[in-house]
Amino acid sequence: MTPLRLVFMGTPDFAVPSLRALADAGHEVVCVYSQPPRPAGRGQQVQKSPVHRFAEERGIPVRTPKSLRNAEAQAEFAELKADAAVVAAYGLILPQPILDAPRLGCLNVHGSLLPRWRGAAPIQRSILAGDAETGITIMQMDIGLDTGAMLLKDAVPITAETTASSLHDALAEMGARLIVEALDGLAAGRLTAEPQPEAGVTYAAKLTREDGRLDWSKGAPYIDKQVRALTPWPGCWFDVPIANRVERIKVLAAEVEDIPHGRPTGTLLDDYLTIACEDHFGAIRLLIVQRPGKAPVSGADFLRGLHGALPVGTRLGDAACSAGN
Repeated sequence: MTPLRLVFMGTPDFAVPSLRALADAGHEVVCVYSQPPRPAGRGQQVQKSPVHRFAEERGIPVRTPKSLRNAEAQAEFAELKADAAVVAAYGLILPQPILDAPRLGCLNVHGSLLPRWRGAAPIQRSILAGDAETGITIMQMDIGLDTGAMLLKDAVPITAETTASSLHDALAEMGARLIVEALDGLAAGRLTAEPQPEAGVTYAAKLTREDGRLDWSKGAPYIDKQVRALTPWPGCWFDVPIANRVERIKVLAAEVEDIPHGRPTGTLLDDYLTIACEDHFGAIRLLIVQRPGKAPVSGADFLRGLHGALPVGTRLGDAACSAGN
């Protein structure tokens, strides 16, 4: 392996394994770029990003510009004289002068099998769509949205138990392995970038809290995927009237109950918080839920704690259960 002079650009936990792998492989990481510290947590105290903290632990200089569009920031980047820049969930757009500065270009660790799921939320979208597999693509970045030529790919299956958290961790480790391989191959002249095919392009749109709203009419299999894909962020939820007010209940885990029930969509079927889905067939059991300001509990304990305020047979999802009413 030829040690390279690298700039690393990343922000969340997903990027940390890649930075660690590059440093441990003997490359010279001369600078890390990360998003600026921001308020986070219940106390909203200003916190550095996971990548920022890891870089400081390793004694790597960190820069946190709010933008790379100005000439001064671009000149500072070019002065690093990097062989390559590695980008993993950084969060800022890289203008052309940044892309052109490193000798070997800018390489991106992307959490999907491109060209499927270009964009901001590939992990969650792959689970929501019911994909059989996803993976990591190492690509040579260009000015487009995840449109660059591909250097390496590897896949991982998505099962009925796969969650966004478990898939995130698996892909983060896979990305760390592949980026080291890609840099070695690129530096040695063994890798040739392959353009992305035009067929099969999909976009992983940014997630919002509204994506987590549970709609019992969409069916139990979809709601199961929704909970697995959108926990912990943006989270899944439904509104329910309790003691003359509407509460927003978070759903942290669920499972499909493939049972005929003959009840209208949204009906509470039992004391275990099983909800009728679609019309007359299929249900979703809400295994772990959380009331506002409370600790997570089982669905059964949630109902017991309401002391009969939500009896079996209640239909959730009516107008009365909307937060706007």
